[in-house]
Amino acid sequence: MSYQNSIVIQGLCQNNLKNISLEIPKGKIVVFTGVSGSGKSSIVFDTIAAESQRQMNETYSAFVRGRLPKFEKPRADKIENLSASVVIDQTSLGGNARSTVGTISDMYAALRLLYSRIGEPHIGTPSYFSFNDPNGMCPECSGIGKVMTLDILPLIAEDKSLNEGMVDLSTFHVGNWYWKQYTESGLFDLDKKWRDYSEKERNLLLYGAEEPGGDRVSKQVEGIHNMMSRLLLKRDSSEMGETSAKRLASYVHPSECPLCHGKRLNAAALSCKVAGYSINELCEMELTELRNVLETITDSKGKSIAESLVLTLTRMIDIGLPYLSLNRESATLSGGEAQRLKLVRHMGSALTGMTYIFDEPSTGMHPRDVHRMTKLLCSLRDKGNTVLVVEHDKDVISIADEVIDIGPLAGRNGGEVLYQGSYKGLLGSGTLTGNAMQQKTPVKAMPRKPKEFLPVRDAAIHNLKNISIDIPLHVLTAVTGVAGSGKSSLIRDVFAEKCAEQVIFVDQSPVTATGRSTPATFLGFFDEIRKRMGKENDVGAALFSFNSKGACPNCKGKGVIITELVFMDPVTTTCEACGGSRYSDEALSYAYHGKNIVEILDMNAGEAETFFSDCPKIRKALHAMVEVGLSYLSLGQPLSTLSGGERQRVKLAKYLDQKGNIYVLDEPTTGLHASDIKKVMELLDGFVKRGNTVIVIEHNMDVVKLADYVIDIGPDGGSMGGEIVFTGTPQEMADHADTITAKYLRKSLEG
Repeated sequence: MSYQNSIVIQGLCQNNLKNISLEIPKGKIVVFTGVSGSGKSSIVFDTIAAESQRQMNETYSAFVRGRLPKFEKPRADKIENLSASVVIDQTSLGGNARSTVGTISDMYAALRLLYSRIGEPHIGTPSYFSFNDPNGMCPECSGIGKVMTLDILPLIAEDKSLNEGMVDLSTFHVGNWYWKQYTESGLFDLDKKWRDYSEKERNLLLYGAEEPGGDRVSKQVEGIHNMMSRLLLKRDSSEMGETSAKRLASYVHPSECPLCHGKRLNAAALSCKVAGYSINELCEMELTELRNVLETITDSKGKSIAESLVLTLTRMIDIGLPYLSLNRESATLSGGEAQRLKLVRHMGSALTGMTYIFDEPSTGMHPRDVHRMTKLLCSLRDKGNTVLVVEHDKDVISIADEVIDIGPLAGRNGGEVLYQGSYKGLLGSGTLTGNAMQQKTPVKAMPRKPKEFLPVRDAAIHNLKNISIDIPLHVLTAVTGVAGSGKSSLIRDVFAEKCAEQVIFVDQSPVTATGRSTPATFLGFFDEIRKRMGKENDVGAALFSFNSKGACPNCKGKGVIITELVFMDPVTTTCEACGGSRYSDEALSYAYHGKNIVEILDMNAGEAETFFSDCPKIRKALHAMVEVGLSYLSLGQPLSTLSGGERQRVKLAKYLDQKGNIYVLDEPTTGLHASDIKKVMELLDGFVKRGNTVIVIEHNMDVVKLADYVIDIGPDGGSMGGEIVFTGTPQEMADHADTITAKYLRKSLEG
């Protein structure tokens, strides 16, 4: 391998990596494999991507650098021959209610230009078709398509008077300032109950006038509805506390704008047509239909714009997103959809010699569509780029020019390069990944037969076609179908709403906690550890918290000192006073069974389960971590460093011993190594044995094989989906079903 044709890394000790050295070929597809937590991301994202972006940022002026993200220098002796990198990960596209597939892909901007050029009647420049511009937005909803309505009647007690606290708002409690404004106005009978108020009296209290929209009767009386509208809808919430604002927000409900009916634009913009359609009508179409319309445009003033749009739409359709529309809000996209949308933005680039970095690009994709993704990866490589991929999916790994397998296990038991070479060589390497690639999972031999069901009737949300189905209880159900078929609409939006009290969502979203949260704090056993240490040493338990009395006085319990250098990258140094332990010398001077608090937090869950064998409460939580496959996680590892799959399993550990719940898991195999899928399915089987119902929305065929029952939605995605195409056992599906998923299930069984 030519030295110049490879990325050279020497002495890499980032996170759990054990002083490794690598030569990664450029101009190739290189796939990094290994169990979750083995160190793949530490090489690809925390080292190659971070250092590439850090050095690129250094080429800009100090003024520009001050406004760019800051990256720390990776812990390596040498990193050479990097190219400019583009990271295409699964982070949410975010955005607010104004952010849509059209706006973030820049296709809406091109469409606005098209309408300003050839739209009839001509109404103005591209800004006249923007729902984010006063020229184009609906005047009623300001381009959001929804208006907020306020319902405060639930806050008013029918059987109480003002003197008895009729209005359930803290500012209106008897004796408070607002209460006095109303009671001292002389307009109300203070002992009269709400149910006895006349229409005029009710309007006076709610609107400060004798009828809604009328003139105020007194400067003192604004009207409760008007006041709450000002505070909540006009966002002047500084007058109330955060808790009150959150509680009152539950009385504000979005509804379709009565003027534009959700179309966001004003009447002039909607009157302009291209090919017989308004701009909103095109944005509501599925991408396939939109492409068909744009292909009919022949006007020379707009043909080049239409052709450019058709090219982008074709890429989006080819990558498996034909069911989206340009009006789809970006916040509603899944991680996999967001990643594919980001990829499309780079497919038309004329740049070569780049490094493209992907985080599990097969996430959220049905096996049918994975080959589309691999074709795009190959085309990026063939244009002269380096493609680095972190992946667990066999179909993606198999297209690699080179595979780098990291392991052998996770955490401190990982961090080594086990294998580097061809995919064929990986199969015979004897590593966990190599062995898992060759294993064949059979269909579950004795699936449970459901005896009870929860009915869903006439579901018609999104693309669901008025479907009715009985969802089985006390079994493990896999809900399948291609992306966009309606799986999440049926389970999350319809079924879960119906059974809200019983349903527990276990998804891969970040654990809502501070940067100081750890498995010990999240699972609730850290307090018990601190109490035991305090009792053994006859001191207060707060001494063993780095958020409290036990914190190192120098770094305030952070373990590091971050030096901000204005326009340069920040420098993070380990705190010299505590050596990064976060604790004060006094806290570290006490021990429990021979270990101080830092040594206890450094233990992984497997070691700690044995260590705390005499403490049932702590041992139970640790056993749950071991059972969900997180025995390698240390008790003090920040939750912010966990992968999506690890976060999902930490949440599962929290619920392990509960009964009578319905657990809904959205793609639990994301981020999971093939060797761990069977373990997770055994874990979910255990949930069912304890008396729970488990519903898994999943594309992985090994999960489908190990379920008791399958609900397949299709036949395809978007407008071609939304129907129940099969229900029954995995074996029945393999034997009889004529669906896309059944085809891939049979293929998986054949090997």
